[in-house]
Amino acid sequence: MYTKETNFAFVDSQNLNLGIKSLGWDLDFKKFRIYLQEKYHVKVAYLFIGYMQQNQDLYAQLQKYGYVLIFKPTLPDKDGKIKGNVDADLVLQAMIDLKNYDQALIVTSDGDFYSLVKYLYEQEKLKLVISPYVKTCSSLLKKSAKEKIVFMDNLKGKLEYKGKSTA
Repeated sequence: MYTKETNFAFVDSQNLNLGIKSLGWDLDFKKFRIYLQEKYHVKVAYLFIGYMQQNQDLYAQLQKYGYVLIFKPTLPDKDGKIKGNVDADLVLQAMIDLKNYDQALIVTSDGDFYSLVKYLYEQEKLKLVISPYVKTCSSLLKKSAKEKIVFMDNLKGKLEYKGKSTA
């Protein structure tokens, strides 16, 4: 008897959002959640995101779409730009949940996830790395994911946000 996989997605939201914007379009997060569920059997989709009080409506909408939000406090960098580095939180959550999923999807282009991706690959727990854009994807990430990496630059027609504002 065939049973569907139980896969979890671990999404670096800032890296995903900026990567897609660099392609000249906005991601529809609702469509992306459905895409993850239908194409890759993603039961739980963690979205790692910097917390800002004024974004409560955005957070509520993302939760409505089916994301589990993991917040990171934000701080201004030396230039005053707001930063919320989610890398350690994403790695930690992927390891905490290791026994709860069949395979993981890591959504990022950030080479800081090299060790996590390498480990998941070696344990046969890596379904895919989904990177926004091949040109901005870390070569370390490409190396550790090997054949288990896909890029989103060809998904504009399927996942582009066409409304008034992005969510």
